[in-house]
Amino acid sequence: MHANLEPLTGSWPELEAARARWRYQPAPDCLSGQVILVTGAGDGIGRVAARTFATFGATVLLLGKTRAKLEAVSDLITASTNTEPVIVPCNLAALDDTSAEALLESVATHFGRLDGILHNASLLGPKAPLAHYPSSLFQEVLRVNSFAPFLLTRSLAPALQASESASVVFTSSSVGRRGRAYWGAYAVSKFAVEGLMQVFADEWEHTGRIRVNSLNPGATRTAMRAAAYPAENPTTVATPEERMDIHVYLFEPASRGVNGQALDATQWQGPAS
Repeated sequence: MHANLEPLTGSWPELEAARARWRYQPAPDCLSGQVILVTGAGDGIGRVAARTFATFGATVLLLGKTRAKLEAVSDLITASTNTEPVIVPCNLAALDDTSAEALLESVATHFGRLDGILHNASLLGPKAPLAHYPSSLFQEVLRVNSFAPFLLTRSLAPALQASESASVVFTSSSVGRRGRAYWGAYAVSKFAVEGLMQVFADEWEHTGRIRVNSLNPGATRTAMRAAAYPAENPTTVATPEERMDIHVYLFEPASRGVNGQALDATQWQGPAS
C-alpha cells in the first residue's frame, strides 16, 4: 500500500524502508513550524526521533550530554533538511532549577514558545536485585529518568503554554507498567514516569493546550537494549526508524485530543478512526 510513497530524503534509506511499513502515513510537512525538544538526542531512539522530526519539518532542540554526538546529529539534519537544529549540551544528572530556568529563557527568547518535548534520555543502571542495589546508582538513575523530566516539564511549562497545541511524551517501558525482577532503579523510574504523565495530563487537561502521554517503544535496536540483553541477536529487534510512525503522530496536529494515554508502540494500529 505504501510502495509508491514519495521519498522524504534521499540520504536516509533506513527511514524510507521503515516508512513503507508504517501503520500511519503523516503528511511530509506535518511538523512544519514546530519547535520540539528531544532529550537523549545523541543516541538511539532520541537520535532517530530528532532526525525524523526535522525531516517532517520541525526545528529540533537537541539535548544531550555529549556535544560531539549532538554535533553529528545536527550535521545530518542540516545536510538533509531545510531546518536548523539547536544543540543543547546538558548532563541531566546535574540538572537543577537554575539550568532549567536558563533553558526556558533561551527558548522563550529565540522561539517564543515550545511545541513539544520528547523525554527520551534514560540510564539503564545495573540489572541487580534491589537488596544489593548501590544507593548512589539508584539515585542517579532516578535523577536522570524521573526527576529531570519533571524539572524540565515544570520549568518549560510557560513555553509549552505559549504554543497553540503542545505535546509532551514521556518514554516509558514495559517494566514501568509491571515490575520485573532485576530491573531495579530503571523499572522504578519508569513507574515514576507513568505517574508524572498522569498527573501532568490531568492538571493540564482543562486548558486544552498541552497534551501529555507516555510511550513504551518496545524492543528496539539501541545500545541500551544491547546492554540489557547482551545475548540477543540485534537483527531480530525493530530499528528505531520502525517506531517513528507513532512518534511523529504524537507531535503532529492529528493527535490533538489524545491525552493521558499510556501507549505501546508495538500494539498501536494507527490513529483511531
